[in-house]
Parts: sequence; C-alpha cells; structure tokens
Amino acid sequence: MKKFKILILLFLIFLTLQHSVEAALFGKNNSNLGNKIKVEEYPESKDVEPKNIKDEVTVIKGGVENTIEVSLEDCLKFALGNNPRIQASMQDVFAADARIREAWSAYFPQFGWQTGYTRIKQLQLSDVFGRNLIFNYFVLGQISASQMLYDFGVTQNQVTIRKLDSQGYKINLTSTVNDVICEVKKAYYNLQYAIEAKKVAEDMVAKYSISYEQAKGFYQAGIKPKVEVTIAEVNLSNSKLNLIQAENAVDIAMAKLNNTMGLPYTNKYKITDNLKFDSCDITLEDAIKTAQESRPEFLLAEVKVEGAKQNVKLIKKSYFPQLSVEGQFQIGGKTFTSNYGYNFGGYLNFPTINGMLIKNEIKEAKAIYSREQANAINTQNNIYYEVQENFYTLTEQKNKIPVAYLSLKKAKENYDLSAGRYEVGVGDPIELKEAQIQYQNAMLTYYQTMCDYNTARATLEKAIGKNIANNEVNLENGCNKKSKKLKK
Repeated sequence: MKKFKILILLFLIFLTLQHSVEAALFGKNNSNLGNKIKVEEYPESKDVEPKNIKDEVTVIKGGVENTIEVSLEDCLKFALGNNPRIQASMQDVFAADARIREAWSAYFPQFGWQTGYTRIKQLQLSDVFGRNLIFNYFVLGQISASQMLYDFGVTQNQVTIRKLDSQGYKINLTSTVNDVICEVKKAYYNLQYAIEAKKVAEDMVAKYSISYEQAKGFYQAGIKPKVEVTIAEVNLSNSKLNLIQAENAVDIAMAKLNNTMGLPYTNKYKITDNLKFDSCDITLEDAIKTAQESRPEFLLAEVKVEGAKQNVKLIKKSYFPQLSVEGQFQIGGKTFTSNYGYNFGGYLNFPTINGMLIKNEIKEAKAIYSREQANAINTQNNIYYEVQENFYTLTEQKNKIPVAYLSLKKAKENYDLSAGRYEVGVGDPIELKEAQIQYQNAMLTYYQTMCDYNTARATLEKAIGKNIANNEVNLENGCNKKSKKLKK
C-alpha cells in the first residue's frame, strides 16, 4: 500500500512538470496551438530587408576609422604609375634605346682570345715517306683584334632605322597613356553615374515607403480599399530590388575603375566630386589642327614612312664593301711556349653578292615604302573622321543636357502634384505610380546625359591627342568661351 501511494505521488509530480514545460514553451493559453501562423515562416516584407553590413561592423573604442577620398586627378596619377600597359610600353622604349647602341657597336673594336690543342696526321706526307707522320700543335694563347673603319654608310642607315623605331615606341607610349587616361575617365564618370543612380534608388524607396504608409492609413480609416495597400507594398518591394541592383552596380563600377588604374585589389574609397558640366566650346577646325600636331597615331604613321624609306637606302648598299684592320698574336707550337707569331693588315671586304636576291629585296623595300605612304594617308583620313565623329557626338550630348534637365523639372512638378493629390485622398495610386516612375526615369536620364557628355569629352580628348583645358593643360578645369587654348 505504501509503494502504491509513492507511485501515485510520482505520477502527479510528472503531470505538474509536463504542464509547466508546455506553459513555458507555448504560453499559458495553448488552446489554439497549431492554428496560429508562425511569424518566422511568413514574415512581413520589412523584416526580410537586406541588412547593411556597415551597421554590423563593430568599431573598437578609441580606434580611428579613415575614409580615403580620391578625385579624378588622383585616379589618373594612380593609373600612370600602376597600369601594366603603360609599364610594358615603357620597357619597349628602353629596349629600343638599347638597340640603337647595338647598331652603333659596329664602330667599336672586336677582341677575341683562343687556346687549344690539335693532333694532326698528314695523309699525303704519310704516303710520300711511307710512314705515319703525326704532329702535335699547342696554342697557349691567340689574341685577335679587328676594327671596322668605314662601311660606306651601312651602319649609319642601321642606326637611323633604330632611332626611328625608338621614336615609334615613344609615340606608342604616348598613345598608350592617352588610351589609359581615356579609359580611367570613362570608368570614373561611370562610377559617378552609378552613385547618382544609387541615390535615385534610395530616394524612390523613401517615396514608395511614404506611399505605402499613406495607403495603409487610408485603408485603416476606411477611405481606400485594401488593393491600394497591396499595390503600394508591391511598388515598395520593387523599389527595394532596384536599390539592391544599384548598390551592386556601384561596386562593379568601382571594380572597373580599379582595374583601369592597375589596382584591382585596392580598398574601397570615396570619390570627392559628383557629375558636373564643364562647358567646352572648342571648334572643329581647332580640334583637327590639334590632332595633326599631337595625335600619336598621326605622328607614328609619318615615322613608319621614314623608316621604310631608310630601309630602301640600306638595302641598296648591299653591294658596298667594308674597310677594316685586323691584328693577331699567337704563342704555341710543339709546346705551349716554343714559338710565337703575329699578323696584321688592312682589308677591303666585299660581300658575297647575289644580284637577283638584292634586286628583289630592293623591289620589296620600295613596295613596303609605298604601302606605308598609303597607310599614312589612310591613318590621316581615319583620324579626321574620328575627330569629326567625336566632335559632333560631344555637341549632341551638350545639347541634350538642357532638354534632359527640363524633362526632370517637369517630372518633378508632376510628381509633386500627384503626391499632393494622393496625400489628401483624392489621387489615384496608378497615377501616383506613373508619376513616380516618370520622375525616376527623368533623374536617371539626366544623370546619364551628364555621364555621356563627360565621356564624349574624354573621347574627343583622346582623338585629338591632348586634354582640352582652360589656358593650360590640367586634369580639372574645362575650357570656356573665353579661351580655347590647347597645350600639351
């Protein structure tokens, strides 16, 4: 009987503990258990927004957080010092300078030294004397020296060709620098546009949030149907998606700028300026004239023509001899030091001549010379066309800016009117959405037009081979109506 009472007591304790655990896990009132929607499975849209990583970073107290700020001029300096294309072009220039000295080396004396041992069995003498005759020949040292005195201008032509090649590589370096500068400017302007587009996306999220709160308030007050709340929530979600894409576009644009600078793994930074309009009133005649004087490809074509001309002269001298002096001193004989000898003299060395080969080499060189002349004319024509195309493109983008700004102004007025009507409860949600979309597109179009204008200006600068500047060449100021001076 006593054991039975103990079992009943233990069973009552177990029921009490089970009731306490259920109350702790599910609450005191668990009559609707299994009939409630779990919030973690069906959350509100605001609860699944992307978290800002910066908000999660813990900054140690007392530490200093520095934000690097760079300008377009800083980016250009980074590119000039780190872009691998520029570094490779510089090495080509150094190699070309070394090849000039290699050509001059023909006028320097040549020295040689030789030592050895030779064992000779004379076949003819062995037959005459009826026995094998074997000789040992030792050379302790044989010193030789030679000096070319004159080769009738062959070396001079070779040096001239190497100098023209070196000049061509220097022009290529200038062309590479121009290309890199243009690429950096375009990437920088594209980053500016991406940042502005991100700001537009953030602004749209704020505006759609206001519309959502207004629609929800109207619904709760019984003024508007629930469908307007749903429409506003969908619009808000779409704007948040656009913001995510805009933030990603900023990161991609920054990565592209870093790559053009030759710093693909640099830390994030903040640019100091926004998209702006610098008026540029250079004329087409000034642009073409500047391109003739400064465009690297134009100068390179002239260098190639002169190099082909010098090559024709060089091949025509294949018949010419070479005047030189040579000397030699030897120690050796039956033993290493048994005898010595020397010789010296002057020589007029004629080359081995193949008349048919040289004749056709001259024909080939003349044909190449004519080809380079034609290529120079083609390069000139292409540069003229490129300058005109970029000039007209710049003019077009310049004329589009005030139109885009006017469209932005009208879209802003339309949005303000629609937002005001909806705020007082007389507007239509579709009308408000269309006004918001038009305002968003107008802002993006305006910033894109500004970006296109700056990009077109950078492209025109590349086409003429100089930076368009006010009074002097720099990386900041633009030319205005007062001055159109171009300086290298």
